[in-house]
Amino acid sequence: MKLTKDKKILIVGLGLIGGSYAQALTDKGYFVGAISRRDETIKYALEKGIISAGSTKVEKEFVSQFDIVIFALYPGVFIDWIDKYQSYIKDGAVLSDVTGVKGCVVYKVQSKLKDTIEFIGAHPMAGKEVYGVENADKNIFLDANYIVTPTDKNTKEAIDLCKDLGKELGFKTICTLSPEEHDEMIGFLSQLTHCIAVSLMDCKESKHLVDYTGNSFRDLTRIANINETMWTELFLLNKKELLSQMDLFISKFMELRDSLENEDIDKMKEMMRLSTERRKYFDKK
Repeated sequence: MKLTKDKKILIVGLGLIGGSYAQALTDKGYFVGAISRRDETIKYALEKGIISAGSTKVEKEFVSQFDIVIFALYPGVFIDWIDKYQSYIKDGAVLSDVTGVKGCVVYKVQSKLKDTIEFIGAHPMAGKEVYGVENADKNIFLDANYIVTPTDKNTKEAIDLCKDLGKELGFKTICTLSPEEHDEMIGFLSQLTHCIAVSLMDCKESKHLVDYTGNSFRDLTRIANINETMWTELFLLNKKELLSQMDLFISKFMELRDSLENEDIDKMKEMMRLSTERRKYFDKK
């Protein structure tokens, strides 16, 4: 299947990311439908022109008209949805997702699917510290990275379609990783950084500190404004990898702490020079 404008796209889960997908694809000229639990969500998305059709119920008559189905659900809810409703999906359809962990999701979903549909995992590395379709914003994808996570069960056609979807959404960089490579990377770049931000905010009662802080603290703790239900699930699903990354961080933090305690100026400067050099890679990007 090729990604052409005659292909109808269904978004299951119309929160910030699902809503932003819908907005971007609708603005590109695709027919986009959505399923969400809340009637207010569907009503808002229809009134704002984010989607062309919507439903609060999962019904075969509605689901079966779509060629591409994108799941913007929590991992456990996504897997349950597949168990209950995959028979409603039309033969030949391609499924994708936005899930933040892959190893425990991709293989499980692929093992459950009927032979006539295909699932190719994807992860948009984008977001904001707000929630809901009311905050949908197609522009959050413009300077962001998009990761496709194929397995040996995926066809080249589905992989290419998933990459083309990333291009249509406006992502700056599109790359491919195995589910295992993805989870190692995400454990360090995303999950560990959220752990650090949460831990830092939990260190001290900070209401009185807001009058004294500078940009460094605000920038470092921006992601501490967190959806505790979603992130707890993501942490647990990637537990082994995240613990490994947390141990790596703790060991390096203790190295810096010990250098300070021992007044090892050369070691502190060495660590700072390395951090400065490595940070330049991100500025170049």
